[in-house]
Amino acid sequence: MRPFLAKWPDGANVYHPFAWRGWWDFGCGALGDMACHVMDGANWALKLGAPTSVEVVDSAPTSSEMAPAWSILHYEFPPREGMPACKLMWYDGGVLPERPREMEAAQFGASGTIFIGDKGKIMCGEYCDHPRLLPESSMADYLRPDATIPRVPGNDPYQDFIRACKGGPPACSNFDVSGPFTEMVLLGNLALRAGRKIEWDPARMRAKNLPETDQFIQAHYRQGWRV
Repeated sequence: MRPFLAKWPDGANVYHPFAWRGWWDFGCGALGDMACHVMDGANWALKLGAPTSVEVVDSAPTSSEMAPAWSILHYEFPPREGMPACKLMWYDGGVLPERPREMEAAQFGASGTIFIGDKGKIMCGEYCDHPRLLPESSMADYLRPDATIPRVPGNDPYQDFIRACKGGPPACSNFDVSGPFTEMVLLGNLALRAGRKIEWDPARMRAKNLPETDQFIQAHYRQGWRV
């Protein structure tokens, strides 16, 4: 419960529209807003699962009320399903990664993903669309492999959900996919709020090294409200 305020002194929205996402009480910052889109390709292709640790490389000032204006996070993932350990770097708020020397475009897009491997690099768009090798000129004679991950019929997530509700196959982003993925993403916020490296225990749903972060993992609701 808090009084409503429409604008900050500089004219920016305080809560509505959109700005509610930056408040810890109502939203999850840039990670809760966009990471489940931006990281989706990496999550599927690399079968990421739960990280062993997440730490803040750098960020704008944080507060008990709001997510920072920008951040850089470092996730570490263990070996999984025949894949070696790997790391994932997250940048938001206009902070950009180092530009790959193979990149031919004049500049980065509004958002996207770069996969960096031992034998090359792949770049994707904001929603993991239009994957292409770097340098992009190498795509001219590249033969794409057959699709192996199920696609949303007609690229319509609403129809995908309705089809599942009517007894069809599980939705492409059913809870078996979206639940663990969201948990992984939001551990970045746990690291931001703790201000320290998080060593994650997925079985117990706790930070092994920081029991004081338990307060942020489970929501606390006003009297009369529950989930």
